[in-house]
Parts: sequence; structure tokens; C-alpha cells
Amino acid sequence: MGRAARRHRHAAGVDRLPVDQPSWRKPAGIFLILLLIVVWSVAVATVAERIRGWPWPLEALFFVVAGLVWILPLRPLVRWMQSGSS
Repeated sequence: MGRAARRHRHAAGVDRLPVDQPSWRKPAGIFLILLLIVVWSVAVATVAERIRGWPWPLEALFFVVAGLVWILPLRPLVRWMQSGSS
């Protein structure tokens, strides 16, 4: 199966798991995700004013698509947040 976790020997002879330094990418990524949500919300609200009066199935389709499209940039952003510690 897998390998055992790496352990560092403590001076007193007690095994301790290594502690990774926190990465700056996670807080930066969280900020970017929140910024993406705010910008996308404003953009959708602005466009929604212009589509007022469309038949309801088209309006519903617009909001379904707009509600899902913002998720597309999240995958590369989350991957970037989790990669590396620099």
C-alpha cells in the first residue's frame, strides 16, 4: 500500500510529524475567489436589467447559465492555491 508518513526525530526521542509552513497562496486564492464572485454578481445584475422583458424561458436559461459559468475559473484557481508553498 502507501508509504508511512515521514517523521522527524525530536531531541527527546519522540517522533513528530513535520509541520509545513502556511502558504500565502491560500489567503490570496480566497481573496481572488471572493473578488470573482463580486465581479460576476455585478456583471450578471447589469446584464439582467437589459434582458428584462424577454420570454421567461429565456430569462430562466440566462440565469441558469450565469449561475454555473462562474464556477469554470475556480478549478485552475484552486489547483494553483494547492500547488507549491512559494
